[in-house]
Amino acid sequence: MQEDIIESVLKNRDTLAILPTGGGKSICFQVPAMAMEGLCLVVSPLIALMKDQVRNLTQRDIPALAVYSGMDHADVKKTLQQAAFGKYKFLYVSPERLESSLFLEYLPALKPSLIAVDEAHCISQWGYDFRPSYLRIAELRSELKKVPVIALTASATLSVQDDICVKLLFKKDHARYTQSYSRPNLSYSVFRPPARQTKLLEILQNVNGTSIVYCKSRKQAQEINNLLNTHSISSEFYHAGLSHEQRTQRQDNWFNNKTRVIVCTNAFGMGIDKANVRVVVHYAIPDCLENYYQEAGRAGRDGKKAYAVLLYATEEINNLKNQIDIRFPGFEEIKKIYIALMNHLQVAAGMGEWKSFDFDIATFAENFKLNILQATYAIQAMAKEDILSYNEIFFKPSTLVFTTTRQDLEEFEIQYPEAVPFIKGLLRNYEGIFDFPATIYETMLAKFLKTPLPLVKAGLEMLHKYGIVRYVQQKDKPQIFLLRNRMYTDDFTIDTKNHLLRKEAYRNRVNAIGNYIDSSTICRSIMISNYFGDNIAVNCNICDNCLAKKETPVSDKEFIEITGKIENMLVSGRVHIKEIEKKFKSRGKKKLWKVLDYLMAENKIETDQEGFIFSILPPDIYK
Repeated sequence: MQEDIIESVLKNRDTLAILPTGGGKSICFQVPAMAMEGLCLVVSPLIALMKDQVRNLTQRDIPALAVYSGMDHADVKKTLQQAAFGKYKFLYVSPERLESSLFLEYLPALKPSLIAVDEAHCISQWGYDFRPSYLRIAELRSELKKVPVIALTASATLSVQDDICVKLLFKKDHARYTQSYSRPNLSYSVFRPPARQTKLLEILQNVNGTSIVYCKSRKQAQEINNLLNTHSISSEFYHAGLSHEQRTQRQDNWFNNKTRVIVCTNAFGMGIDKANVRVVVHYAIPDCLENYYQEAGRAGRDGKKAYAVLLYATEEINNLKNQIDIRFPGFEEIKKIYIALMNHLQVAAGMGEWKSFDFDIATFAENFKLNILQATYAIQAMAKEDILSYNEIFFKPSTLVFTTTRQDLEEFEIQYPEAVPFIKGLLRNYEGIFDFPATIYETMLAKFLKTPLPLVKAGLEMLHKYGIVRYVQQKDKPQIFLLRNRMYTDDFTIDTKNHLLRKEAYRNRVNAIGNYIDSSTICRSIMISNYFGDNIAVNCNICDNCLAKKETPVSDKEFIEITGKIENMLVSGRVHIKEIEKKFKSRGKKKLWKVLDYLMAENKIETDQEGFIFSILPPDIYK
């Protein structure tokens, strides 16, 4: 649909484009922007993705810039000046920056010809990732009445689609393009195995090629990674707690096929476009179908057969439902944690707007004796109330700009000859560093100068101290960014009605993923498509439910025979599932697993995490 979408934008029509993960959304605004006069303003919440796209564009000699939360005021001003008065085609902006007085001051000079809103579902309260900062985009339209808007996302229910068009003030003649949610090459399956570890190993041993395993926690990701390495499966774990260098290295290893499996939390995947992923396994239940569809959709982008497998335990569904009240704390709880947070950041009442702070939530919770989950969800609630923004994964490289004249610099070099190598190294490696803050990498500079890294950093700090440069060292920590001044205690308020409506919308999403898991008859692909309003999908014929209809059912006689074999093996104690499987031929294994699933559901057998089965009741009770 890319061509149709591009044509719509070129006709100055407001356009909503819903293309699946890996469907080439960026092309849909980058191509028309290149064909139009002026600048394309791109609103995106994903800092890492913004940086990647800016880098990719500049490598193609297409000038692009980015402004995002966490940047210094001076850097933001320089960037906006360059965008307004330079020959730039793209300016990427995080939504938090849209309402700043500095951005609004430069907006008339930017003269955008197109506004692209990426991850557009974030504007809807009824979506799974609502961000109130997105609501500011509509205010741009009052200033830029003739500028068309293209909104893009990978998934949105019909109610969210309608909400996007309303919130972005789309004109009556707007166009909508929704690609089918069906993935004919992707086989969906859901299993509740006796032992998840054993099932995971079986999947990865039977399906060759690049894989992703999503886990519910950092601890679980590390444990599963250890399990895979123990069984000679090449893997690394990935989560937000790793340093930027570790995350980059592991991502590159996996992308370049040095590592076969990446075991990760949902921190992994945004902006990842690897075509040959053969299987994506969810080792725990995701909290909504939107997340599951996007994460599972990273498999099989090359159009070849791929698998999306969800493994779960019964108690997980109940736990997910029980978490609804925890995820949406009450007003008093949010207020209490807000006061603690402001005290932790040492922000005085009436102060703090547009300031960012390094933030370790574990230290915060420990210092104020708070439950870390309650603190996390209270902070998320504050973000949805437009009080602050919180970036768990944040990396801002070092920046440096010369703040002196060339004449003064020459005099400084005469007085401090030991600084000359650092100055020459900067000028040779970073073009335009006299006019604009350049992103610098101290390790590369150290290699160029053949100087130890600590000495390079000390040299740059010396130049900063003497006022020759402004050197801002890299940040690699989570960041809290305040969108308002600290409220006085008696003035603290949130929109309680909307908070409760978002809670109900979340409950509906939990029920939807629960129904997806529980269903054993409806085609998985049809269930996903129908959830997003695509009602013309047909049976995929390759998901577990479709395949089950083709299989011969287990007869009463076979059930008793299989149960008897299992019971005879367990007479002397627990037995590993692999040993039981050896007693059955390939077709018989499917019937074996059906019997095991039944016996486990009826609490007639028990299993442990190592894949051993034990405690079966006498077979006569099944008659």
